[in-house]
Amino acid sequence: MSNLKNIIFDLGGVLLNIDINKTEQAFINLGFADFHHMYNQHAANELFAALETGSVSTEEFFYTLSNVAGKPFTENELANAWNAMLLDFRPKSLNFLYPLKEYYNLYLLSNTNAIHYAAFNKILKEQTGHKTLNDFFTKAYFSQHIGLRKPNADIFEFVLNDAKIKASETLFIDDTPVNIEAAKNLGIKTHFLPAGDLIENINYKLL
Repeated sequence: MSNLKNIIFDLGGVLLNIDINKTEQAFINLGFADFHHMYNQHAANELFAALETGSVSTEEFFYTLSNVAGKPFTENELANAWNAMLLDFRPKSLNFLYPLKEYYNLYLLSNTNAIHYAAFNKILKEQTGHKTLNDFFTKAYFSQHIGLRKPNADIFEFVLNDAKIKASETLFIDDTPVNIEAAKNLGIKTHFLPAGDLIENINYKLL
């Protein structure tokens, strides 16, 4: 019999449709030919990692990007390129969280940043009328708010301690293998969600 009590969800690729290739192409169009090595689903360079932990401000991020490119860009140009990956929420997946909350404590854990945070909340409100993802979860954790990011173990330990939940009673769902491995190493149950799979198709009672 499963002892599952808590479920931690990733955001992008799990509840929010994203296409990182759109952002890569947008930056290539701006002149960042090597963007894939700066940021991709599996790795982020120092600048992007700092943005996701709130270590650099949005203004510093834009300024540094312009310096890297060797030419000035407006903040809107850079923000639009960075936000190009954000598509739309999966309405059936969001609605599925409501009945799931009757059986489990639900949490959100996302590597994100101030620019994306504003953009996806805007998409959320336009799609669902909800102003924040907090409406769907016991608590939502965003990397830039807590100064930690996946796949580092400390972000998972932070959530377990803050939520006062046990790793052995918790399931983590993510679409990035390195994040899954990090959680698994801490004794958290895991489920890798491949592209095209949906959270409403998971048999939670078997996990």
